[in-house]
Amino acid sequence: MFYWRSSTPDDSGGPAVDLHFTGRSAGLGSGAYAGLNLGGHVGDDVADVEGNRVALAHEVDVARERLLFMNQVHGCDVVEVDAPWDGEAPEVDAIVSRVPDLALAVLVADCVPVLLHDADAGVVGAVHAGRPGMVGGIVGRAVDAMRDLGATSVSAAVGPSVCGRCYEVPDDLARAAAEAAASSVARSWTGTHAIDVAAGVVEQLAAENVAVQWVPGCTRESGDLYSYRRDGRTGRFAGVVVRRGAPS
Repeated sequence: MFYWRSSTPDDSGGPAVDLHFTGRSAGLGSGAYAGLNLGGHVGDDVADVEGNRVALAHEVDVARERLLFMNQVHGCDVVEVDAPWDGEAPEVDAIVSRVPDLALAVLVADCVPVLLHDADAGVVGAVHAGRPGMVGGIVGRAVDAMRDLGATSVSAAVGPSVCGRCYEVPDDLARAAAEAAASSVARSWTGTHAIDVAAGVVEQLAAENVAVQWVPGCTRESGDLYSYRRDGRTGRFAGVVVRRGAPS
């Protein structure tokens, strides 16, 4: 089920932060969605998607209603979460919380999933950073929102995404990305303009004094991950962060 996972305790050995990036194995999906598709907006069978979400909630040890997905819109809005959604998920691309045992999730199939955490302060966040979000500064906004909740030492796990060699774009989009983060400049396998969104996100996190753990993997090159650029019709994998322990 998991492509990568880790756990980070606070300095006193108290409440931990659990970090997960799922893969596409061990799920109910079939055909284009074979495996653990968690995306409910991509044409997969609704019951299969919900079954996969229930299984994921079990594996990260939260009740299903406490596994929170966003309605991602490639924007730069961030919201604080203090309870399970009451109705539809909001149209945002980052959520932050200091409430224990809420699993904050981000869905991707080429974009950059970012899991933010400060175990000592008990603050976590999940960010969907595609090209528009990176250009718009979504990760900086999410870090600011965490600091508003008391975070003082933010770290990030940056998950697998499409690499610069595989993300060919028109010249104008490449220029806009370079203006937002110089390290996003890339060349495709054929020498054309390309963007390394993850490199840009890492640069932006470093500028915010955020410690980064960058999980390797290109979605387009790895059959263990869903990739829209590779397959078109496909599922979504997730990044999930959970703060453990009693409320402060």
